Amino acid sequence: MANNQLMANAIRALAMDAVQQANSGHPGAPMGMADMAVALWGRHLKHSPRNPQWIDRDRFVLSNGHASMLLYAVLHLTGYKLPMSELKNFRQLGSKTPGHPEHGLTPGVETTTGPLGQGITNAVGFALAEKLLAKEFNRVDAAPGGEVVHNIIDHHTYAFLGDGCLMEGISHEACALAGAWKLNKLIALYDDNGISIDGKVAPWFIDNTPERFRAYGWHVIGPIEGNDADVVSAAITEAKKSADKPTLIVCKTVIGKGSPNRGGTAKAHGEALGAEEIKLTREAIEWPYPPFVIPKEVAEAWDARANGLAAETAWDVRFAAYKAAHPALAKELLRRMKGDLPRNFVQTAVDTVLGAHAKAETVASRKASQLALESFTAALPEMLGGSADLTGSNLTNTKATPALRFEANGDVVLGTPVEHAKQGAEDEPKASAGSSAANSQPPVIIGRHINYGVREFGMAAIMNGVALHGGYIPYGGTFLTFSDYSRNAIRMAALMKLRVVHVFTHDSIGLGEDGPTHQSIEHAASLRLIPNLDVWRPGDTAETAVAWTVALQNKDRPTALLLSRQNIAYIPKADSAAAPDASGLDAIDKGAYVLAEPADVGLKKKAQAVIIATGSEVQLAIKAQALLAQRRIAVRVVSMPSTTTFDRQSADYKTTVLPAGVPRIAVEMGCTGGWWKYGCAAVVGIDTYGESAPAPELFKHFGFTPENVADTVEQALRNK
Repeated sequence: MANNQLMANAIRALAMDAVQQANSGHPGAPMGMADMAVALWGRHLKHSPRNPQWIDRDRFVLSNGHASMLLYAVLHLTGYKLPMSELKNFRQLGSKTPGHPEHGLTPGVETTTGPLGQGITNAVGFALAEKLLAKEFNRVDAAPGGEVVHNIIDHHTYAFLGDGCLMEGISHEACALAGAWKLNKLIALYDDNGISIDGKVAPWFIDNTPERFRAYGWHVIGPIEGNDADVVSAAITEAKKSADKPTLIVCKTVIGKGSPNRGGTAKAHGEALGAEEIKLTREAIEWPYPPFVIPKEVAEAWDARANGLAAETAWDVRFAAYKAAHPALAKELLRRMKGDLPRNFVQTAVDTVLGAHAKAETVASRKASQLALESFTAALPEMLGGSADLTGSNLTNTKATPALRFEANGDVVLGTPVEHAKQGAEDEPKASAGSSAANSQPPVIIGRHINYGVREFGMAAIMNGVALHGGYIPYGGTFLTFSDYSRNAIRMAALMKLRVVHVFTHDSIGLGEDGPTHQSIEHAASLRLIPNLDVWRPGDTAETAVAWTVALQNKDRPTALLLSRQNIAYIPKADSAAAPDASGLDAIDKGAYVLAEPADVGLKKKAQAVIIATGSEVQLAIKAQALLAQRRIAVRVVSMPSTTTFDRQSADYKTTVLPAGVPRIAVEMGCTGGWWKYGCAAVVGIDTYGESAPAPELFKHFGFTPENVADTVEQALRNK
């Protein structure tokens, strides 16, 4: 059996050789954290290389993602499907070893990291999901002579992080929440090497990190000798005993450990060591093997496939017993971990959308969102909502989602018996005392609405972690203007293809007196530029219900819902060419549709122009259409609640909505730039910041009146 030093040196050698071959990368952190990896991956991490998706595996997050070669090295060494050829192809086009770890590309990579601070924040989301799922699904059954404990969900979340992650403000947001939520199965190992790209961090990073985390409510161990695997392993053992606090282990390490001339310096951070220094390092660490060669003794010491299979097999046995005692709960857990929607989802969606058409309510689209959520959260127990201190404004709370709270001992506060009766997995089968389901219990109801506090970025990245863990569909709210704070986490959700829903309310100058700091102008346009992000700005209750339906069905992309503060009247659709079918969806879920054809204006029933509108501005378009009819101008009104969805439709469908040769005029209370791609002759929008005044005055001041829209259409026709 190889010793700790040989196992750590295997990581050091692979890291420096891969970076040298690519002539690009970061060898210092992997070399410095190699002993930490030996302690965690060699002695504690519960995982199964043959099945990277095993439900009850521990989750590992490399928050300082520039140290990616550490993760690739241990994945290869422990037996994941990551052959040495991929390590040799580090940072090259088409490889499974990109510069920073990418979820969905490399087996065993739990989340995409690179933007510092988001990895540890994702880890908070992982740990939260584990804690809530355990409370929902684990059971203790009475049995002759004692109890049967079904801890089906029982795993830890580990994260490696560095100075950069702690300097990023998001780490404060997330780690404070982790302490408040008492996430005792979250263990973070801090690579405290005192070096960043610019050199020694002492002049600009003077935080007392241990005291900072104690103030958050964390258990703190260290500083310890991070380059001693035995010491690190002992600290992890202690951390796993924590019953009510997450743990930070402060590991003092040497960046580029083993390099005679670059170890402990910034020169080891972000560039290849160079052939001569690598030669000296091999001699210093007594590693005589050629590049990318791992001796048999070391390979066998690292190989985790047998132990992983044994752990997974033991869990399979426990799960079989759980399934026998609680068949419906077992089925529900598997469904949710797969990300499948419940069988009643389609009917719930149809009822919700058709109900919105039938009621034809005049409400703000943020309220329309809450009305849709009332239906969906009651039917989908996996929906986990929240707000960044704006619950009463975002309206993300529902009757089925009481506030998430924790006991003093860290346990999750349960819902009431009434809530038990209304929601959860399908009913357990009835059983006699002697049957296999005799211990059948109802679903446990937990709080499903999170008060994130004023932490928009943290909320967005925690939701990413929750989605990555599986078992929940997270959604969270704030004002649209504050999507700026969340932007990079939204981008990461789109990159990772995560089903996360952002509820952004107060979507325009309709916010009124709060003024330009809070009025969204460029935000809709900029969100639409993020690849793989669906952006919906619905114009009434029915469009809002469809937007939620599509968002929940979008298994491989996040969604941003942009919702109004001001009331919006429902616009009848039954008499239009885009009348909804029995599902109520088909006219809307393509992202744009013909809302209203021209009224009879003499002999001109064919549209002379098309007004494209979105959100609350659809009302203006309908009123402008009526004014133009009085002027004998025939206009079609197209509602386009989702440009991103419409852009994915076929060319034929796009032509049926926006016919060729007919002038198009777009109307939206935001920057005009994104609308010109639809061949518009004019755009009624805002390319300046707003003003502070009552909303009606602002609408008139900025030209959002039926008269101005009608005049703009008429001018476009004159210019044709």
